[in-house]
Amino acid sequence: MSELTIDKKKTAVVVIDLQKGIVAMPVKPYSANEVISNASKIVESCRKNNIPVFLVHVNPSKDTALKPIVDVTFSGRINPPKDWAELIPELNVQDSDIIIKKQQWGAFFGTDLDLQLRRRKIDTIILCGIATSLGVESTARFAYEYGYNQIFAEDAMSSMTAEEHNSSVNNIFKRMGLVRKTSEIIYILN
Repeated sequence: MSELTIDKKKTAVVVIDLQKGIVAMPVKPYSANEVISNASKIVESCRKNNIPVFLVHVNPSKDTALKPIVDVTFSGRINPPKDWAELIPELNVQDSDIIIKKQQWGAFFGTDLDLQLRRRKIDTIILCGIATSLGVESTARFAYEYGYNQIFAEDAMSSMTAEEHNSSVNNIFKRMGLVRKTSEIIYILN
């Protein structure tokens, strides 16, 4: 296992889809409340250390949603509640936070996330959010291909099933970066 070091001048935290509509879904192996608590701790620690905070949320529409031919579709609502895409209050959004609105799973596709990170000379991201196997993994794959170092906060993310979460963590993330617990990340930051 590689030693965890964090260059605070070249690191940002990227929080995926901690928004009202998504945190209301059942997730495993960690509950949404556990993910929210751990992600919020990382965000606050980053703010205290002047590390940029990127808060990503998804708000697809019928016009912008991808429409591939698939075997399994999402059973999402046609008309979600007005506050479905709102970031959760526990994140305590600050004026200094960078808000990224996406239309698809990943935070890089169709957004200015890469540009915003590069302008700040960021080469490492701490990644967390819901769902591990969808938004987080899609973002991680793009980040890997763009050459970013990644630190995955394993207990600050969760998925529809524990199997999906564990598969992403053990089969994908460990090949693209460092997988650590929230407590380890915060310890290094402080």
